[in-house]
Amino acid sequence: MSTETYDLLIIGAGLSGIGAAYHIMDKCPDKKFAVLESRENMGGTWDLFKYPGIRSDSDMYTLGFSFNPWVDAKSIADGPSILQYIKDTAAKFGIDKKILFNHKVMDASWDDAAKIWTLTIDCGNFQKTIQSNFIFSCSGYYDYNKGYEPDFPGIENFKGISIHPQKWPEDLNYEAKKIVVIGSGATAVTLVPELSKKAEKVTMLQRSPTYIMSLPRKDKLAERIKKIFSAKTAYRIIRWKNIRIGQWFYQACQRWPNMMKKYILKKAKAQLNEDFDMRHFDPKYSPWDQRLCVVPNGDLFKTIRSGKADVVTDTIKTFTEKGILLDSGVELEADIIVKATGLRLQLLGGMTIHVNGELANPRDIHCYKGVMFSGIPNFAVAIGYTNASWTLKCDLSCYYVTRILNYMKAKKYEVCVPKFDPNEFKSEPLLDFDAGYVKRAADVLPKQGSKAPWKLYQSYFKDSYTLKKAKAVDKYLEFR
Repeated sequence: MSTETYDLLIIGAGLSGIGAAYHIMDKCPDKKFAVLESRENMGGTWDLFKYPGIRSDSDMYTLGFSFNPWVDAKSIADGPSILQYIKDTAAKFGIDKKILFNHKVMDASWDDAAKIWTLTIDCGNFQKTIQSNFIFSCSGYYDYNKGYEPDFPGIENFKGISIHPQKWPEDLNYEAKKIVVIGSGATAVTLVPELSKKAEKVTMLQRSPTYIMSLPRKDKLAERIKKIFSAKTAYRIIRWKNIRIGQWFYQACQRWPNMMKKYILKKAKAQLNEDFDMRHFDPKYSPWDQRLCVVPNGDLFKTIRSGKADVVTDTIKTFTEKGILLDSGVELEADIIVKATGLRLQLLGGMTIHVNGELANPRDIHCYKGVMFSGIPNFAVAIGYTNASWTLKCDLSCYYVTRILNYMKAKKYEVCVPKFDPNEFKSEPLLDFDAGYVKRAADVLPKQGSKAPWKLYQSYFKDSYTLKKAKAVDKYLEFR
C-alpha cells in the first residue's frame, strides 16, 4: 500500500491549527495539505476541558481568528461558545474536510536525500506512515493526557472526591457540598464562583496570591462600534483597540510595577468587603512577572463578598480523612477537593523528531523568530504569547510560514533550515516567565538567542512588522 504524501501537514485542530489551515488555503492555494488531529474532535483546549464555568481568560476579539469576526456580545466567552465558533469557522471555509481525526503523530523523521518528512501515526488500533515536505506543528504547549499534580502528603487518607480540572467528571454532583479548590490561577478563579452557585461553601486555597482584575463580560464600546460599521470593519477596529490596550497595560506593568500594583490592588479592594484582608490578593512578584488573571464582571470578588466563597493563603501539611490540614494548624473540611494545580508542559504534542537518523534534543534547539527551529528543516511551530492572547502570535506565525513557502516556490527551493551561530548569539531560556509550569519544563523547552531574529520579544507590534512586513529571509535561513 502506497504512503500518503502531502506538501504540508498541520498538526492539531484547535484554534492554532484551524487558523493555520485557513492561511494555507488562502495564501498557498496550490499546496496539498491535511490537518492531523490526535483526538476524535476538533477544538483542542475548548473540547478537552469540561469543568464548570470554563471560559476564555482573554477577550475574544483578540483570541478569535483575524479572518472570521467574533460576533457574539460576550467579550469574555464561555467554553462551549468558543468551541462552536471554532467548528463554525472550520465549516465555513471547508477546513473540516481537511482534518484527519484520531491521527496522533508519534515521530517525524526527516531525510535530507529524499527531502521529505516521514511521520509515524498512531490511529488507535493500528499505525501508519504519512509523508510531507513541510510540517507546521499547532499542537499547543501542554500534555492533554494529564495535568500537573504535586505529590501532596497524605492524599491517600482523604475519604472524599479528589479531582483535577483536566479530567472533570461530567456527572459530578457538587450541590450542597463543601469544596476546596487548590490553586490561584485562571482555572481556580473560574471554578470558585461557578461552583459556589450550587455548593454549600467553596474555599480557594492558595500557596501564594495572584494578581486578579475584573473585566466586563461584554465590551460596551465594542457593541457601539458594531452598530456603526460593518461586521468585518468593526471587528478589525475592536481587535486593534484591545491589542493596543493590552500591550499598553503590559508595558506599563513592566515600566512602573509599583504604581500598577497599587492600581490593581485598589481595583480589587473596591469590589471586596471593607474589612477584607488584602494580603490574599497581594503577590510578592511584580504585575505580569506571571500571567495576570481576569474575572468577568468581578464574579470572583462578588462571590467572596457574598460569603459563598473565601480565600485561604497557607501551605499544606497533609491531607486528612475530612480534608486538608494546613501548616498553620487549621483544618479545611471538604467533601470534594479540586486540584487546580496547573498543566504539564509538553513540546509538539509529545512527538519526537529525527533529522537524518539523529534524535533532535529540544535543549539543543534555538527558536528562530518564534516560528522555526535551528537545524530542523522545513518545520514550523505555532507558539502563542504569554502576555496576550495566544492566537495573536499564532496568527502572525501563520503569515510568516506562508511567506516562506511562497518564497521557496518562487525560487524553486525544496529545503529551508535556520542556522544558529553560537559565536554570534548567547543562549537564553525560551520563556522569560516566572510561572511554575514554565520552570518545571525548563529541561524540555528549546532556547532563544540573545537578540533578533532569535529573540522572543513578546510584543505584538514588533512581531507584526517582523513576520508580516519585513524581509522574510536573512543570512540565518539556509535554502537549497
